[in-house]
Amino acid sequence: MKAHEDIKTQLAAYEVEHTKFEAGNAAAGTRARKALGELAKAVKARRNEITAEKAARKEAKEIGRASCRERVSSPV
Repeated sequence: MKAHEDIKTQLAAYEVEHTKFEAGNAAAGTRARKALGELAKAVKARRNEITAEKAARKEAKEIGRASCRERVSSPV
């Protein structure tokens, strides 16, 4: 979940610098671009976290189904 917090932080930083840039501060444009680059990194990291979480859930679900099948098929 760290990437999620990074996304929120970088988005807020971008918004601040964007406002300054729109007001005429040229240096804020550079900082806004940097924040967007960092935002892109955080987004990529979050996408990877989500993919890993989905895979873990799918694996856990399959393990649960396998153990359920073992209980049903084992003679008692």
